[in-house]
Amino acid sequence: MVLTPATSVMAFTVPAPASPALGTSSSTPASSVAQTPQTQLVPGVPTQPIPGIQYQPGTGLPTAPSGSPPPAPAAVETPYTLGAGDRIRIDLFQAPQYSGEHDLQIDGSLNLPLVGPISVRGQTVEEATATLTRAYSQYLRRPNVTISLIRRRPLQIGIAGEVNRPGTYTIPIAADNPQLPRVTQLLEAAGGITQIADLRQVQIRRPQPNGGEQVINVDLWQLVQTGNLAYDVSLRDGDTIVVPETEVNLAEAPLLNTTSFSADSNQPVNIAVVGEVYRPGTYTVTGGVTRTPEAGVAGQASGAVTTPPTVTRAIQVAGGIKPLADIRRVQVRRLTRSAGEQVFEVDLWALLQQGDARQDAILQPGDTIVIPAVPDDIDAATATQLAAASFSPDKIQVNVVGEVTRPGTVEVAPNTPLNQAILAAGGFNERARESRVQLVRLNPDGTVSRQEIPVDFSQGIDAANNPTLRNNDIVIVSPSDLANVSDTIGSILSPLQGIFSILGLPFQFLRIFR
Repeated sequence: MVLTPATSVMAFTVPAPASPALGTSSSTPASSVAQTPQTQLVPGVPTQPIPGIQYQPGTGLPTAPSGSPPPAPAAVETPYTLGAGDRIRIDLFQAPQYSGEHDLQIDGSLNLPLVGPISVRGQTVEEATATLTRAYSQYLRRPNVTISLIRRRPLQIGIAGEVNRPGTYTIPIAADNPQLPRVTQLLEAAGGITQIADLRQVQIRRPQPNGGEQVINVDLWQLVQTGNLAYDVSLRDGDTIVVPETEVNLAEAPLLNTTSFSADSNQPVNIAVVGEVYRPGTYTVTGGVTRTPEAGVAGQASGAVTTPPTVTRAIQVAGGIKPLADIRRVQVRRLTRSAGEQVFEVDLWALLQQGDARQDAILQPGDTIVIPAVPDDIDAATATQLAAASFSPDKIQVNVVGEVTRPGTVEVAPNTPLNQAILAAGGFNERARESRVQLVRLNPDGTVSRQEIPVDFSQGIDAANNPTLRNNDIVIVSPSDLANVSDTIGSILSPLQGIFSILGLPFQFLRIFR
């Protein structure tokens, strides 16, 4: 991570202690609210009530006008505290023999000439200056001590909760770049937030020298909404960032995905798709444009990846929806960092009818998409619109065999009715029984069903008389009764053809028997 600060040296001389600003470290206990163990620092809370201002009961927070954002947490910008690995320079006025540069030891102490080991761990530069002044006062008259921070130690910061790579991160601080990292920079380093991260309740847990813990609430949603950098709090060594989970908000999800600290949209995600798709199973899904040219064939992405992986992308990769898919109740099952599971529904029918792109939920690794089946048959209008959807396959394969002009496999659009499949095979030939055909279908449970369907080319889609076809259905067109009789006689007389040929009788003689 590259940090871009302004200066490399912080210098303080020992003055009489002044009243610190709210939220800063100080040895004066007058404003130590933020330093009390397990005390939560609330940004914008005054130390004393201001006349004429109304406050929320039990919180000390001023009542904000309706619709106004919460105050920016400027009070949490506490001074830098010293720790193991920092390098400082100590100058004693008119005592150069005691001046020089020193590194803080692992226990946060300094081994100084004349005074020996002195612990300054967890102290600000100003507080450490006061500590050394008191120590040298035992040996020198009115010592004038100045401390300069030469090099900051690498920061150890923990991240937990709804980020893609929780854990501990070491952030080096360059000698010419002493600016401290901020919350969003650590979220980026951790792979970005997940789709169920609660940006309004991000917490920074900061250890205190007295063994307690300061809890700082950070509302990053206000940063996203207003761009106010005061909401992007700078971090300190030993901080822990906790990003809690919240319910999926389909309206806010697209905006969260475009933030600088969201997950990389170009990264593929591993998900599972089950239910009414042609190829259920686990897949690695990327963003971009995907088409499913044929039912049962996994869709392939094309072009540059400029959009995140979504529910419809996953369905396309899984071969497209089946004719009986209930796209109004598509479920997404999402694992949380707390080992739980969130389940939410998306309505892809609203996407088709109203263009509600929010229903095409953005996916994250580990998601499972469940597509249920409709309880009843789909009406003709719905079937037509589903067949034209981008997450439906472009075509299905149907076998039309028997007495048609071009028997064999024909490719038709999904939810094509039986009549159109017969026409796609060239229609009936002169030997066909045109009144009825047979439909053979392999059911999901492994059984095979066979039914006779009356043929009426003027009939629209109808479950009984002109059903919609599914991938790998077989349509059998039988010969007519006259063709069956002719075939029977032909099979009987066929052996006689050879005998008459031996006897020299003309083949036309056989026609009298037909």
